[in-house]
Amino acid sequence: MTERCRDRALTCPDETLEDALLVASELTTNAILHGGGITRFEVDVDTCGVRLSVSDRSDELPDTTAQLGTDVDRSRTGGRGWPIVSLLARDVRVAGLPRGGKCVTAVVPLR
Repeated sequence: MTERCRDRALTCPDETLEDALLVASELTTNAILHGGGITRFEVDVDTCGVRLSVSDRSDELPDTTAQLGTDVDRSRTGGRGWPIVSLLARDVRVAGLPRGGKCVTAVVPLR
């Protein structure tokens, strides 16, 4: 990410890079745990932000109803990834792939 920012003469604040790393971690973890493994991972940077795309083998769509809040069951593991992605990224999209599986793309805005 840092190299792509430098190559494009864009300022990428540390907060943006930290947010992008967390979003990448959540998307790749979900692909491994729920999607049958990562089939593709892409990162790009432009004036809109850091665009992260993670593809996996599963056609099953993520549960987008989970939310972060004060009523979180702290004894339960998991279930916080999608709310974190939704909080830190904008323009989050899920698209089916022609040969099966899906691609989740999220843009973390430059601050």
